[in-house]
Parts: sequence; C-alpha cells; structure tokens
Amino acid sequence: MSWIWNPDGDAPKPPTEDNMTQDPSDPTRKVTKKAANQPFLAHKQYKEKQEQEHLAWLERNREREEKLARGEEVGPAEEDPTAEQEVGFLGLLKFIVYLILIIVIAGKFFTGSFLWEYDGKWARLKTYWPQNGRLFSETYLATFDGRDPAKPLYLAIDGDVFDVSSSSRTYGPGGPYHHMVGVDAARSFGTGCFATHRTHDLRGLTDDELRGVQHWKKFFAEHKTYYKVGKVLHHPIDPTSPIPKHCDAKKEQKGHPTTGNSNPMSHSKGNSEVPIREEL
Repeated sequence: MSWIWNPDGDAPKPPTEDNMTQDPSDPTRKVTKKAANQPFLAHKQYKEKQEQEHLAWLERNREREEKLARGEEVGPAEEDPTAEQEVGFLGLLKFIVYLILIIVIAGKFFTGSFLWEYDGKWARLKTYWPQNGRLFSETYLATFDGRDPAKPLYLAIDGDVFDVSSSSRTYGPGGPYHHMVGVDAARSFGTGCFATHRTHDLRGLTDDELRGVQHWKKFFAEHKTYYKVGKVLHHPIDPTSPIPKHCDAKKEQKGHPTTGNSNPMSHSKGNSEVPIREEL
C-alpha cells in the first residue's frame, strides 16, 4: 500500500561514480556503463589502442632512421600495424572461393545435390575442357557410325561433329536414328529428307530450311549430354552438279517451304514422314 502514500514513486538513485565513464564523443561529460553504451565504449577502447600502437610504430621508425643515419645495420622496414589493409586480388579470390563453398554446401543441405539439382551441360567437365579441335575426313567420320562398338557415335551437321554416344539406343545400330551418325547430313535437317538428303550440300534451300539447319545445330551444341568433338573437312561441291531433289514432289514444285524450327522428318524407309523428337 506504499504507493498510496507515495504516488510519485521513489526518486531514482543517482549513478555511482564507479558506474560512470567519460563520453567518447564529448570529453566534458560522463555516461553510465550500462549495456546500451557498451558498443560505443568498446569502440573508444579500440581507437585508443590503435593510437597507442601507431605512436609506438612511429617511435620505432624514428629509432630506425637514426640508426641508418649513423651507418648502423638495421632490419627491414616495419609496416604500420594500424594501417587499413586493402583486399587485393588474393583477398577477393578467397572471398569467391568461400562463397562458392557456402553455396555448394547449402545446396547439398537443402536439395541433396551440391549443384542444387542442376544437371545441364555446365555441370560437366567436358564443357570446360572441350576436345573440339579434331579434324575428320568424310571417310574417317564414317567409321564412327556404331559398327565398331569400341568407337563412340559421332553425328555431324553443317561441318560440326558431335558425340552422341550418350543416346546409343537412339543412334546406335538398330536405333531409330542410326542413319544420322557417321555422316554430315545437314541438308536433311532442313528438308526432312533423311533417305535422300544425307549430304552437307545446302544449295537451293529456302530461308526457312536454312534456319531449320541452324536450329538443329544449336540443339546439338547446347544439349546437356552431347558435346562437340571437332569438324569434318568436306570435298568442294561442284557448282555445276545438280541440286538434290526434294523427297516430297509437292514441296519440290512449291519451292519446298518448311517451318524453320519444325522437327526434321525421318525418311529411313522410302518417303515416310516420322517426326524426330526434340529429346534426341
């Protein structure tokens, strides 16, 4: 019931002298050592220690200069221990390495995969160490058609050769697209005539058909399991030789227009048209 006789409460007790210290920002006043002031007080102590170390370094440098003036032997110059250190190249490199390690470990923790379940071509070593400087003759390229089980499966399109061994059921002997390996059949990727256009000759193709060839060339180049191994050297095409006829008579009469990004058509049996799937 003491609050009835003293509604204003007890007067706050003044802080004791032991609980006071000089204000870091104003030497003319003092502040308490309460928890809220501790960060500022700690910073003050740090600055004072830095200043003392700097003064000691200056004194050592002065003594060193005097010894040099007297011709005495001295050690190497000492760097200022209080000078701010620049990050530099090595510091930046360390930061990047640590950041990558944190991201990789976090991926393993959250997804069970160090690469956060990414399975694209950039996760494969062959992307960074490509063996794409090899040159093939047409005859040598033909030996990579799956007849020799010890050799990989190579497919060429518009001069570039790609290893498609990861899809051996598709491109290997007995596979639906076995006729596409061991040869540069670039023309067939634009026209869809895989039975008759197994050639790199692109003369006479429409703009849409040429775009179709580039579409499939990009498809193989960016595929996550196929990779480029080199280029094929072709014999020059005789400009007076006849241009291969289209397998579809109607398209031949109309200039055989096709959709540039449409799937090339399989003609392994006559002129039957079976679309090639994008997951080649």
